Amino acid sequence: MRWDIFCKVIDNHGDLGVCWRLSRQLAARGHAVRLWVDDARALAWMEPGALQGVFTNIAVLPWTQPLAPLPETQADVWIEAFGCDIPPEFIAHRVRRVAVQNARPPVWINLEYLSAERHVERLHTLPSPVLHGPAAGWTKWFFYPGFTPATGGLLREDDLPARLAAFDRAAWRRVHGVPGGALAASLFCYEPPALLELFAHWRQSAQPVHLFVTAGRAADAARQAVDTLGAQGAGALTLDWLPYLPQAAYDELLWGCDLNFVRGEDSLVRALLAGQPFVWQIYPQHDGAHHAKLQAFLDWLDAPPSLRDFHRVWNGITPPPLPAPDWDAWRECVSAARARLLAHEDLASQLIRFVSGKQLK
Repeated sequence: MRWDIFCKVIDNHGDLGVCWRLSRQLAARGHAVRLWVDDARALAWMEPGALQGVFTNIAVLPWTQPLAPLPETQADVWIEAFGCDIPPEFIAHRVRRVAVQNARPPVWINLEYLSAERHVERLHTLPSPVLHGPAAGWTKWFFYPGFTPATGGLLREDDLPARLAAFDRAAWRRVHGVPGGALAASLFCYEPPALLELFAHWRQSAQPVHLFVTAGRAADAARQAVDTLGAQGAGALTLDWLPYLPQAAYDELLWGCDLNFVRGEDSLVRALLAGQPFVWQIYPQHDGAHHAKLQAFLDWLDAPPSLRDFHRVWNGITPPPLPAPDWDAWRECVSAARARLLAHEDLASQLIRFVSGKQLK
């Protein structure tokens, strides 16, 4: 099948990261993908070669306004990622083709944000009739990624178990300069209120801490914390400033660390699949709706008390101090959650099955 995936980059890279991972997984299954992006610059480091067309079955195309030129080859599937709207000229072009050729409309998917809230299971795969515009009378379908079998699942490569089994964690840590006995941690965050407290605590830690700081907002927040604390007496904390990483290298970072601080959607999924203890900073919303989303996720995770409390402080829901990690409980919790996810069908496979079923009707 041919898929048109539409992606708008808002204020971070997660939306593009998810769309690229989905494109890769569809292409790996023999499908042709056109990824329409309004700002594809981050792919230069996220997946070197993507913008040069080196990946079989994937074309990255500019989402211009208006969109031009319109494609001659029509896709079997349209995906609106994260609530973006397909350009009306693109829709009208296809509607005309369908009318002239008496062809089948595309299977039109609204791929939603990831959430553990209960309404996800209820809304997953429900129809959304198109009432206005050139495609009036057609149907969109809600597709919700999720953590349970009643949802669309999560993005997961077919070869992920083999890659994890082949990963030499000790060798990775040696190459990246992690001292023996040190706590290796990665930091991918927005501006967590408790970051200053965490740095101050780690400076006084009896165990050395080697922190890998990702580029962008996390690095900016970390530098501000360092400036506030002062350069003197860095103590047990060593900061390792990373460049922007390709997705495969970021995955290995999560596999190699003992603790991962992640944010948004894509890195949360990758942290779960890595199976190491992690702390998630959910994307903050002005109306506080993210509090309920975080609570729903922690409930699904069956997070132990110290991990729940740490998340609440990290996300600014409750005031400091940060609780002491219960490492054994954290590891057991994440390991059990990962096992549950690996038992579910992945997102790309579910999308293919859903679309194939609609095409047969």
